[in-house]
Amino acid sequence: MTSVLREHFEEAVRNFQFEGALQNAAPYGNGHINDTYLLTFANGSGSTKIILQRMNRQVFAKPVELMENIMGVTSHLRKKIMEQGGDPLRETLNVIPSRGQRPYFMDSAGEYWRAYRFITGAVSLDRVERPEDFYESALAFGNFQRMLADYPAGTLHETIPGFHDTEARFDAFQKAVERDICGRARYVRKEIEFIRARRELAGVFNRLLEKKELPLRVTHNDTKLNNVMIDSRTRRGICVIDLDTVMPGLAMNDFGDSIRFGASTAAEDETDLRKVSCDMALYEQYVKGFLKGCAGQLTQKEVRLLPMGARIMTFECGIRFLTDYLEGDRYFKIHRENHNLDRCRTQLRLVESMEEQWDLMNKIIEKYQ
Repeated sequence: MTSVLREHFEEAVRNFQFEGALQNAAPYGNGHINDTYLLTFANGSGSTKIILQRMNRQVFAKPVELMENIMGVTSHLRKKIMEQGGDPLRETLNVIPSRGQRPYFMDSAGEYWRAYRFITGAVSLDRVERPEDFYESALAFGNFQRMLADYPAGTLHETIPGFHDTEARFDAFQKAVERDICGRARYVRKEIEFIRARRELAGVFNRLLEKKELPLRVTHNDTKLNNVMIDSRTRRGICVIDLDTVMPGLAMNDFGDSIRFGASTAAEDETDLRKVSCDMALYEQYVKGFLKGCAGQLTQKEVRLLPMGARIMTFECGIRFLTDYLEGDRYFKIHRENHNLDRCRTQLRLVESMEEQWDLMNKIIEKYQ
């Protein structure tokens, strides 16, 4: 942590309603976007853990609107959880207010911070350790969809406009190739042609939306496995976290993002593409859990389009990683040279794997529909 960041970090700590003396603070997690810290406060004979985050204003230009979304959605979820006899302190995020009674604090440099109660006795997994964990994450995201089915999606702000507009992502990619500001396009001709050959894929959902054949829902829009907390004792999925991108969207996209991340046989940045494929056993686990969690809230058309959601979200993510690589790695944090290119290549290989197994993906949907 630089001295300037430490100064603002300490300013933020002073301005939230934390109780006790700060005992320890350390970076936490491996997210690509925000700066996240785990704080431990001593309280009498015990201790309390808090998550403190500095929101990335380059990605989230309107952090106040973002926090309005989070407060509205978590309040709605808390009510549903209590009605079902659950524990709202563990089954949804709990925002800690600033000393100014706001769900965020703006420091002297104009940076925005927010704080949550840390969910103890639970883990978030970066990789599927066993099929049951993936099933539990599917059940959690399905429940999330079900509990928010009656939330007015139109009242939510778009925290990142066009976030899952695959056509817009494709157009941005084309411009990045044309501009080639870093002189990298000549190294990735194969990847560029792979994406261009699937141009029609980018517009599938937009065309259906224009025909009003799909409903807009409250969606998470970043449904990676590690955005579900798994109870350490019961191994059940208990809480959906990282609600920054909650906004109006499509159920198929939420499903698809989970598959591209969790059903892959390799890490998101694997360099040996021979290790990368879409695991149909894990895919089936997720289908079963997600549809059970949704409990009939999806239309038949949405259910039938779930495999397309997996294919499109994987394709879109590959586009985003390659676009960022071509533009100089400005969006996603990188930890080595060509990191975003490696990420892109795993996604494009996953698209290939899905295409190779397309009939089976659809048959599995039919089995649980």
